[in-house]
Amino acid sequence: MNQVSPSLLWHDYETFGLNPGTDRPSQFAGIRTDLDLNIISEPYQWYCRPPNDYLPAPEACLVTGITPQYALQHGEFENQFIFNILQQFQQANTCVVGYNNIRFDDEVTRFTLYRNFHDAYQREWQNGCSRWDIIDMVRACYALRPEGIEWVFDENDVPSFKLELLTKANDIVHQQAHDAMSDVYATIAMAKLIKEAHPKLYEYCFNLRQKNKVKDVLKMGSFSPLVHISGMFPALQGCCSYILPIAQHPTNSNAVIVVDLNKDLSQLLSLDIDQIQSYLYTATDNLPEGINRPPIKLIHINKCPIVASAKTLTAERAKELGVDAKQCRESMNLFLANKQLVEKLTAVFDTEVKSTGQQQPEQKLYSGGFPSANDKKQAKEITQLSPQQIESYQVHFDDPNLEMLWHRYKARNYPQTLTSEESQKWNRHREAYFIENVDNYIARLEMLAIEHQHNEEKIAILQKLGHYLEFVTNN
Repeated sequence: MNQVSPSLLWHDYETFGLNPGTDRPSQFAGIRTDLDLNIISEPYQWYCRPPNDYLPAPEACLVTGITPQYALQHGEFENQFIFNILQQFQQANTCVVGYNNIRFDDEVTRFTLYRNFHDAYQREWQNGCSRWDIIDMVRACYALRPEGIEWVFDENDVPSFKLELLTKANDIVHQQAHDAMSDVYATIAMAKLIKEAHPKLYEYCFNLRQKNKVKDVLKMGSFSPLVHISGMFPALQGCCSYILPIAQHPTNSNAVIVVDLNKDLSQLLSLDIDQIQSYLYTATDNLPEGINRPPIKLIHINKCPIVASAKTLTAERAKELGVDAKQCRESMNLFLANKQLVEKLTAVFDTEVKSTGQQQPEQKLYSGGFPSANDKKQAKEITQLSPQQIESYQVHFDDPNLEMLWHRYKARNYPQTLTSEESQKWNRHREAYFIENVDNYIARLEMLAIEHQHNEEKIAILQKLGHYLEFVTNN
């Protein structure tokens, strides 16, 4: 049997909004390369039709230029759209990669798979498959090995890691930012730039897509300081700090609790568990006077985190970035003298912070619990049904949430299969959505029209959104 050569599938989504759980994809682009970043496939590109129980965010359409009318004309129904993508993602030995995809594009993939009865996670690990994200490698390059790349700074001397700015500074062709295909080519070129300038750094970061490699670096129980690169640290600091892994997350085997050694840890001794938890999730502006956000965070070993030996960040570079070596030593000593903090900080994460507000069935990817064997079996059957079989297929889910999702799946992807009773139910759902959202939507369109009154292109898009609103609420 021929072994399939490992490959990288570079990809990007454009979407009709910023929330992967509630918004919808509008465009997908992907290109496959070998591990040396040579292109080995034709580009893949698909558009996705918006469902008729949803209003695309005007702000997103202004950024991408993709209107719902264009997506309806050129796009697939969402179940076919995600099926096309999944066929590429799950080819053996494929590593799916992008720019900021762990936080955004991969969430779009997961929620879209979930809404369409596919397993949301299998493609990330099955058949030798994996995922990677180069945004933290770019940040690591700036923080640890900045030479050989042109970096971009704002008026306050804060580095920017926006793809369109970095490509411009490094003379990389990026024809149209926020067009998925253009962004994919730009991402590959950025990766190539770093691979050529710093091959060891590239290889090191690439290997951290494997959980076991991350575990090897973390060395849980050794209480050894490490360098960590994360967008949660200030960009002025190179998104970089010294951290100390202190404990496994009590309920999530893929998460590790760490403290930021660049901050004063003494507050963690005086605050109780409830206070630490509360302040951890309170907006900075709402924190009580004299209280700083607790210097703790989670590292998810399945999200390609950048962690490395403390010596990787030289003392000279740490000083340039504003990472205070003296403070880090003091924090380290304070922790080692107060190891009871391990138990305390583990308890902080032992109770989940409940999300407020009622969730729609398609939003329950993370809150709906694990599906039963029966529900998994039926979900798999659904993805293999023809339109003719959809019409007569009877579901018997253990999870009532999936019953609701099934009805919506049919209505969105196979409207012609709905019975009269199902159509009435669907229209009641749509009516409730529009009653809740239309007034605010019109106000946003009007506000944006004032803001962009001198931009003909944007005004044309806003007018199309107004026409679409009228169309979708009357059909």
